[in-house]
Amino acid sequence: MNTSSPKVSPQPMPKWRAYLQLMRLHRPIGIYLVLWPTLWSLWLAAGGVPRWDLLVIFTVGVVLMRSAGCVINDYADRKVDGHVERTRSRPLVTGLVSPVEAAALFAVLSLASFLLVLQTNDLTVYLSVGGIALAFCYPFMKRYTQLPQVVLGAAFAWSVPMAFAAQTGELSSHIWLLYTAVLLWTVAYDTFYAMVDRDDDLKIGVKSSAILFGEQDKAITACLQMMTLIALLMVGTKFELGTFYYLSLAAAAGLMIYQQLLIRERQRDACFKAFLNNNWVGIVIFVGIVCDYQFR
Repeated sequence: MNTSSPKVSPQPMPKWRAYLQLMRLHRPIGIYLVLWPTLWSLWLAAGGVPRWDLLVIFTVGVVLMRSAGCVINDYADRKVDGHVERTRSRPLVTGLVSPVEAAALFAVLSLASFLLVLQTNDLTVYLSVGGIALAFCYPFMKRYTQLPQVVLGAAFAWSVPMAFAAQTGELSSHIWLLYTAVLLWTVAYDTFYAMVDRDDDLKIGVKSSAILFGEQDKAITACLQMMTLIALLMVGTKFELGTFYYLSLAAAAGLMIYQQLLIRERQRDACFKAFLNNNWVGIVIFVGIVCDYQFR
């Protein structure tokens, strides 16, 4: 199959703005979806408000690494993005940014993130290497596996062990329940995202969970969401959380039901809206954790 991108005339813009567009800073939903589990983890690790320096390090680190992930994703997809309506105006497709410039930007963002992690401890530094590797590998998995969303989930959830390592200096067995919950949640909401591009992905040969699940996509995403909630309930038990936390899980369950209603006709805009709605899932669970420690 010819995967050379169709010629798209770029809109004139300064180079710095093209870089910001490549980093997707004008669409911060990805930052939020990584940030909320990171904040959950910091609060759980600290048993309340975490160290202020770790809040700064991890918040800035989330922005940098999500930006790096977007850059390497567009680099990997530069020959196919021109065939997808939603992505055909991205800077690497239009030529506003060259592949060499994109690779250099990824390296700079990754290095900046690593310098931030160096302000923590050795265990967190060692774990950060795995985080960078996962962020780099994910975009290329769409060529080799029908479940690249699992790799994305592993990358997004990697902030969980890193946050615990930074705050406590160790990794308890309980954190892997939270890691599993975040991974399952990510696979579910990124399948909604993949449903938006399913028709285009089928034409150009890109793999995704939406394609693999086929007509069972609604049932499987519902099961993934249910498993996420079960894992989060277990997290509540292990960390001895109380009423506010469980109320937040009830609110999250309501939001997930709403998302299932949105995708029932598999319309692109509705699937994308369901994906975006997961920001509220992250918010309500974070509020539940904060309130639980604040008012106990």
